[in-house]
Amino acid sequence: MSEELQQRLQNKETWKRGLYMLFFITAYWISKFVICAVMVFQFLAVLFFGKTNEQVLKHSQNLSTYVYQVVLFLSFNSEQRPFPFGENWPDGTPKPPETSEPVEQISQ
Repeated sequence: MSEELQQRLQNKETWKRGLYMLFFITAYWISKFVICAVMVFQFLAVLFFGKTNEQVLKHSQNLSTYVYQVVLFLSFNSEQRPFPFGENWPDGTPKPPETSEPVEQISQ
């Protein structure tokens, strides 16, 4: 095993990010079920009352923004950890990710 590879395997920051990723993968899957419940609820609200529930609409926007932040983190497009480890719970529409240092490319 090359020394460079050995150093990368022993990098604690990479392993720490991996643990955060496991947590956020779980949060992502849970949020998918919550979003499905919101969709059904809003459909029923429109069906029976003729309009969407405004409070649920606001909370679902915040949840959508949270999912966006999670996907940015999981796909290495952002190093900013989402709620509860980094930012506060989102309020409103998503903001574009801050530019960050790209992950070091593997040289061949």
